[in-house]
Amino acid sequence: MAMASSLMCFTLRLGPGVEIQSALQKFVQEKGLKAPFVMTCVGSVSAAKLRLAKAIGDKPGAGKHEIIELDERYEIVSLVGTLNDGTHLHVSLADKDGAIVGGHVMGNLTVFTTAEIVIGESSLETYGRVMEESTGHPQLVVNKRLNQKL
Repeated sequence: MAMASSLMCFTLRLGPGVEIQSALQKFVQEKGLKAPFVMTCVGSVSAAKLRLAKAIGDKPGAGKHEIIELDERYEIVSLVGTLNDGTHLHVSLADKDGAIVGGHVMGNLTVFTTAEIVIGESSLETYGRVMEESTGHPQLVVNKRLNQKL
């Protein structure tokens, strides 16, 4: 049975030139967060390295993933993901014409003007990652915090 967890929120603003993924990893480590996730983000970027999903047949993770590197200005339309044991972030970006590109953040997600980010943390859980052979990627594992009832 699922139970509601109390939520702690942290808000941060990143300035021009800051790489978002590494800044979030550093923030989580400094605060000692155990089950952090991105709640919302608005702002803009001047660069990004994204992995696009590719699959062959019905097997997830099969096939070669395409990596694209963007080197122009984009508005952040959405940034979501978990921030434990590394990060698992997906982003949607809009170009000057409003066309959207998105994917798994591989790095170089560099702030152009600002990135206003709200991070949430579940107080009853901890997040971890375990390599899953069927997908070829580390997958989220959610555990109950010690001395907590779920």
